[in-house]
Amino acid sequence: SNLSASCWSRLHPVNMFNSYNVKSHHSKALTSPYPGSHIERSQVPEDKVGWLTEWKDYNPVEYTAKSVLAGPSWADPQINDEGFSPKFNERDGEVERKSLNGLYVVENGRPRNPAGRTGLTGRGLLGRWGPNHAADPIVTRWKRDGSGNKVAHPVSGKNILQFVAIKRRDCGEWAIPGGMVDPGEKISATLRREFEEEALNSLQKSPEEKAKLEKQLQKLFSQEHLVVYRGYVDDPRNTDNAWMETEAVNYHDETGETMDNLPLEAGDDAGVVKWVDISEKLELYASHSYFIKLVTEKQGAHWSEDPGSECHE
Repeated sequence: SNLSASCWSRLHPVNMFNSYNVKSHHSKALTSPYPGSHIERSQVPEDKVGWLTEWKDYNPVEYTAKSVLAGPSWADPQINDEGFSPKFNERDGEVERKSLNGLYVVENGRPRNPAGRTGLTGRGLLGRWGPNHAADPIVTRWKRDGSGNKVAHPVSGKNILQFVAIKRRDCGEWAIPGGMVDPGEKISATLRREFEEEALNSLQKSPEEKAKLEKQLQKLFSQEHLVVYRGYVDDPRNTDNAWMETEAVNYHDETGETMDNLPLEAGDDAGVVKWVDISEKLELYASHSYFIKLVTEKQGAHWSEDPGSECHE
């Protein structure tokens, strides 16, 4: 599901593209060289990132990776290919071309990155013209002692929350187990599938084992859940015509009885998988720490030993 490149993701809590947001949140998408290549982006000064600023001499580099041009199932054809007429800003057959951030501009047949100029046109490593949708499931439980009681942090006095983290094979960083939304797939299904593949190694399980896992997970994934973030992702793979978006969702196992009986096993793109205690000392790839912090705030769990740091981001 085109996951190997996702270690380049840098996620930021941007939901609306105000001028002040563009400056502070559209930075990874300006990095050179472009990931996995020697391609240098055209330089975009900070005051020229926004499309509303006129720039007649803007002449970005055109680049789409060979792996995308080879026509894998997760990629669109080239924009001018005969018979390819994508329906932007709407559901296009099985492919979701709507953005989580609302309508985007289509210019000369190509969608325009809503966060501004990136110094590169084409698709780079991304499969879809326009938004490329991902999903990040955050599965949590309370840390408990040998008697089953919740464990409170000695300094903050708040209960410690744990989440299922994977150590990615491709970059060695700890992360939320997530991935790309398949054509025709609902986000809820992606969240569950990615968790099963990455944290429970479902792809290597027998049909019987898989059915048992599905049954155990049904309760967790069908209960009330918290959408932590949905929207644009500031990602080094983004171009003027293709960009990442994600939805991060928290599934909390309040009693622990669902997840305690599930054998965590690294699979797909994960090298290691384990329960990790949540605190501000955690170093996670991308801005996954920000999503995790939002979850602790919602659950009233421990985050920081400094009482002042929890009042602001």
